[in-house]
Amino acid sequence: MEEERRVMEAKNFIDAFILEDIAPGGQFEGKQVHTRFPPEPNGYLHIGHAKAICIDFGIAEKFGGKCNLRLDDTNPSKEDVEYVDSIKEDIEWLGFEWDKVLYASDYFDFIYECAIKLIKKGKAYVCDLSADEMREYRGTLTEPGKNSPYRDRSVEENLDLFERMTKGEFENGEKVLRAKIDMSSPNLNMRDPVIYRIMKVPHHRAGDKWVVYPMYDMAHPLSDAKEGVTHSLCSLEFENHRPLYNWFLEQCDIPTPPRQIEFARMNVNYTLTSKRRCLKLVNDGLVSGWDDPRMATICGMRRRGYPAEAIRDFCEKIGVSKAFSVIDMALLESCGRDNLNMNAERAMTVLRPVELVIDNYPDDLIEEIEVEVNPNKPEDGTRKTYFSKHIFIESDDFCEEPPKGYFRLCPEREVRLKGAYFIKYVFCEKDENGNITKIHCTYDPETKGGNAPDGRKVKGTIHWVSKENSCDATVNLYDRLFLVENPSDEETNGEFCSNINPESLTVLNGCKIEKDLASAKAGDKFQFMRQGYFCADKESTAEHPIFNRTVALKDSWAKKK
Repeated sequence: MEEERRVMEAKNFIDAFILEDIAPGGQFEGKQVHTRFPPEPNGYLHIGHAKAICIDFGIAEKFGGKCNLRLDDTNPSKEDVEYVDSIKEDIEWLGFEWDKVLYASDYFDFIYECAIKLIKKGKAYVCDLSADEMREYRGTLTEPGKNSPYRDRSVEENLDLFERMTKGEFENGEKVLRAKIDMSSPNLNMRDPVIYRIMKVPHHRAGDKWVVYPMYDMAHPLSDAKEGVTHSLCSLEFENHRPLYNWFLEQCDIPTPPRQIEFARMNVNYTLTSKRRCLKLVNDGLVSGWDDPRMATICGMRRRGYPAEAIRDFCEKIGVSKAFSVIDMALLESCGRDNLNMNAERAMTVLRPVELVIDNYPDDLIEEIEVEVNPNKPEDGTRKTYFSKHIFIESDDFCEEPPKGYFRLCPEREVRLKGAYFIKYVFCEKDENGNITKIHCTYDPETKGGNAPDGRKVKGTIHWVSKENSCDATVNLYDRLFLVENPSDEETNGEFCSNINPESLTVLNGCKIEKDLASAKAGDKFQFMRQGYFCADKESTAEHPIFNRTVALKDSWAKKK
């Protein structure tokens, strides 16, 4: 059975490559498929990382292999334990389990030995050029680069200088170690790239042990090799780096080198995933933090109420390809909406309340009303809510002069209160400015449950909350953070900060919710009837409930485009 699963028909080009590699005669015949997810702990994971996580862990699961979480901690100036912890939390929340948690820093000694090996083989040299000078010497896509004046240093001199770099005799940027490859290569990545630099910054794990650190292009393939990775899956931007990846493995005499396979990264409209730009949003106070529900970070989407299953479904629907594409945010919202529709409990809340008094209802009577928990899950049964003389309804569920097609409460028309009774308008009270403060109605006691014994029909059904069974809550209505599809395109759209949607957050205070909702725990999800899908915020308390809108019942952006 397991063997049948492994030799399944390939669903995409990654599957095809792996099936080829593990087949009889393949380079990994008889080996367990081994992948890794290697983020740098210098920020929070975003929706693009979610795709990579689903691919890295999903491939391992599909082929009965294993996947490690490996933190690429080769730049101590930008890395922090905070980010390490958040990465672990996000992966676990998405529903994946790693085989081991590893770090690039676990292999620093091995990588350093490889650097020494390259120097001894005449494949690396210490260079004194500044960063600007190296860019000048590098050449262009149409012009070859020129050799560094330090390229022909002897092996002995390079070993001595590299050792002195390691001992801290030189300052940051004073010297680097470069691979000696080909300054005329059409691939700019092969033009003697920097492979070690001086960085006198404490490391979050290694402390002050090192003052030289390997560059990503060197650390990555050698970490893969040391770890026993068979397939190094990465985004398409690293395709031009693959010759360099393979060069390190070859020159460092790795006996069974991993295979790098690239796929198109995820690009979603109306979002930013650049860590630099996201950090500016946070630092400038344009969002409340990395987990602001408007951010495309995984922790932001979690706080907004997106189920992990919906994000995995989104990644599955996008699929795996080599082609660049921009995914419509509406697809993510649709995945969230579909999942929540099936799984979220229903609740009645009134976001913009106005009091309604049923004049002919007994003053002291409070009735129990049965409402469904989730119409898509009859097995969940019903729950009780409470009905009384004084209730709250949405202010826009009443109109004195209704337009054509308006089927909610208005003069000369009956409406149904969800699960309760038919009511009919009598009159309303107003303040000195003409604003409605209270609506008076009568009810038909024969229509309990929402049906009339005489068979008469009503076209409108509105939701409500009993005044006696309500409490106040704050509700955050979130919308897309940016007004333009590609906020990163500053050449066309101007600086990304100038394109923030001023209506991306609307805070409603004094909303009326059923009392039981006040005890909802952070992340608990509900469909607020006729309103959308919401979850309890992490700062919600029984004394001050706070709910975030995940997504509306319908795609409100379709008509805006």
